[in-house]
Amino acid sequence: MTGGRTPGYRTSVRTGIVILPEHRWWFAEPKWRAAEEYGFHHAWTYDHLAWRTLVDGPWFGAVPTLTAAAMVTQRIRLGTFVASPTFRHPVPFARELLALDDISDGRLTVGVGAGGGDGYDHEVLGHPAPTRRAERFGEFVELLDKLLTRDRTTYEGTHFSAVDARSYPGAVQRPRPPFLIAANGPKAMAVAARHGQGWVTTGTPADDLDTWWRGVAELAARFTEAQHEHGRRVDRYVNLDSAPVYSLTSVETFRDAVGRAEELGFTDVVVHWPRHDGVFAGRESVLEEVAADVLPALG
Repeated sequence: MTGGRTPGYRTSVRTGIVILPEHRWWFAEPKWRAAEEYGFHHAWTYDHLAWRTLVDGPWFGAVPTLTAAAMVTQRIRLGTFVASPTFRHPVPFARELLALDDISDGRLTVGVGAGGGDGYDHEVLGHPAPTRRAERFGEFVELLDKLLTRDRTTYEGTHFSAVDARSYPGAVQRPRPPFLIAANGPKAMAVAARHGQGWVTTGTPADDLDTWWRGVAELAARFTEAQHEHGRRVDRYVNLDSAPVYSLTSVETFRDAVGRAEELGFTDVVVHWPRHDGVFAGRESVLEEVAADVLPALG
């Protein structure tokens, strides 16, 4: 299977880029400005307390980072990629999101996921590995939805509760900012089909690119079934950098990945800003070429 596209080919796939929150703002700010200038439709940052191999390096909070990004951009959508119940409670998180939606003048997309079963975010809080993750995630999204669409919310769940929580004055976007819900399993897919305006997948781990794309195709087919059960239309995002080959290795690699995603019915693709070494290692010159030669033909 190949999805390569010639330079003149025009597609409707939208593009997003993740900028990790690992730099002081004087260094990070130009990246966020450039993401908009390059023509990306959305820009994201990770919502973790620290992340994998970067746990001992610099790391900053997602919401303050996105707030700063909102102040130096005008059009590009901004979002968490992705927030989770691991260290978030819907009540205070909803207040932060309302502020971010206001400051960005309605450019916020709320990316949410169930959170990993282990990792630093759990370890640093001294939490045991969570149980009933899918149930907890469903409550998290349900309560967050209520908090962002109602002036007052009282809710009693197994994992989360709220007592007369106020959300005035409400979001700029009505009825609330869109949810992008990360899901690979059937229970999380059901949450995405029920509450999401977008669904994002990372595919399944694979050692070669073709196998990874076959896994993405299988997940897309499963989500189609979940979506039909709820009778809703949901945008589809794929994280290209969960593949065994980094999407910005070359212009050709990026173009091929976008073509494959479009063939599978994805509306959006997400890549990561190149880093000097380690995860997402690449050259910013490739990103600049993609911006000049490929992005103008997308969306």
